Amino acid sequence: MKIFIKIIKVIFTILLFAYSIAIIYLIALAPKEKRFKIAEHSQGFYLSQTMFDILIFQNANYSDAYFEKSVAFNKRGEYAKGFELLDKAVKLDPKLHLGYRGWMKLRKLRDYENALRDFNKLDSLTPNFVDSPWGEDIDFLRGECYYGKKNYKKAIELFNRNIKNQKEDWADIHTFVYLGLCEYELGNYKKAISEFKRGLKQSENLCEAHFGIAKSYKELGQMDKAKEFLLKAEENIAYKRDDVYNEFLNEIYLSEILEFKQQLNK
Repeated sequence: MKIFIKIIKVIFTILLFAYSIAIIYLIALAPKEKRFKIAEHSQGFYLSQTMFDILIFQNANYSDAYFEKSVAFNKRGEYAKGFELLDKAVKLDPKLHLGYRGWMKLRKLRDYENALRDFNKLDSLTPNFVDSPWGEDIDFLRGECYYGKKNYKKAIELFNRNIKNQKEDWADIHTFVYLGLCEYELGNYKKAISEFKRGLKQSENLCEAHFGIAKSYKELGQMDKAKEFLLKAEENIAYKRDDVYNEFLNEIYLSEILEFKQQLNK
């Protein structure tokens, strides 16, 4: 019996040793691309961040490791640490990471001026190519920056360039919403309605466009039309533009629609 227990202990020790060697290999000795993939898919966990630390220690110029390590911090709202890492990634490979940093500054920090600097710098590094930071047309994002800065004429220029880049049927549908919002802010209510309706040609469920049209008709004194489109906005609120992580600049809420309805019914 004692011999059997000793054998079991030896086998267990060998297995534990083999497991430890395998872990050490995966963390510190495997090809960096393989380790990067493992860490990327367990993003935010202690093991993942440790693997990125080792990758960075072993490969000081590995921009992707800095970038991917930054993502977990930024998702948690720890932007000081997240951007410290992201800035290093951008310094090492600006073409690859400038777009994401600009996108983060726009969508997370509402830092329109510095987001524009990143987008413009990226654009200058890639002549004769239309960039798509984080999967969105660069001129759409620049248009959002100018909209956030309340420079509506410049925003219109960029949103129209986005349509030229992507073509009418392929441009982000909220390009037309933003064009309508810009014209509305400039007091061009008929033009605003026309732009919102371009979006409705793409989708009748575009509640932001219905709401914008309702507000425009109110300014034009056409209350029946305003009520008609406000009802459509309310009916389609489930299709609103939203995201678990971000509040969009043109995001609307049911409470706004109901408040506007009360104003119209006075």
